[in-house]
Amino acid sequence: MLARAHATDLTKHDCVPPEERRTHVTYRTVQVNREGRLDGMDIVAEEVPVALVYNGVSHAVMLATPADLEDFALGFSLTEGIVAQRREIYDIVVQPGELGVEVQIEIASARFAALKARRRNLTGRTGCGLCGVESLEAAVRHPAPLAQRVRVHDDVILRAMTELPAHQPLHTLTGGAHAAAWADLDGNLLLAREDVGRHNALDKLIGALAHSSIDLTAGFVAVTSRASVEMVQKVASQGISLLAAVSAPTAYAVRLAAEANVALVGFARAGRFSYYT
Repeated sequence: MLARAHATDLTKHDCVPPEERRTHVTYRTVQVNREGRLDGMDIVAEEVPVALVYNGVSHAVMLATPADLEDFALGFSLTEGIVAQRREIYDIVVQPGELGVEVQIEIASARFAALKARRRNLTGRTGCGLCGVESLEAAVRHPAPLAQRVRVHDDVILRAMTELPAHQPLHTLTGGAHAAAWADLDGNLLLAREDVGRHNALDKLIGALAHSSIDLTAGFVAVTSRASVEMVQKVASQGISLLAAVSAPTAYAVRLAAEANVALVGFARAGRFSYYT
């Protein structure tokens, strides 16, 4: 049986219970190469079921890295349209348990009534974007086109993407986490969040931004993943007009970005990138 060691805490929030802060675990491994086998140790990113419970009713269960879960709950609530503004959330309580983590979210009664009317079950894959959607019509939300796009010099995007690895401590340890970061108009990264799921990392970032006083029209989002249609939906829903991804966009993401007036950048790495919209 593989041995398990207690992991070091990466989370900055000392008030968060220890059960939530274990973002990685160390395992004994057998490492294999052309010269043979060698006993070793490897650090693996943790993921746990996270239940988002609104006004006492479970709405979604996601697999996520157990850190920054208050940001995750707030960001998910905003990007999924469960609430329109942060002030419509009255309280968020993170409750770790034996089977996972339950996040209790208290929202305005009008928002809860609307949520019950369109309730869906999202239980499924790690940070999945569309699992549980019950119809084609519900699969993709079309945000209103943004009035204008942020304008940045090409060097600003290159600088932000170059800085991104320095803001990925969990990925540096494990090789198994995505990151989403907020860059200002000079390409400085002001906030970053990590998760095993790319959608989760983005929701965590948007939640952190909602807690801050940052102007979402004066910067852009940089992500370490591909640019999927769900990620375009999420940034557009918050008035963010530029999404830069390390990897490729999907065709649907390009179409939705054009429709929403979001500048979509892909393959932003190694000193280059491509604009798709």
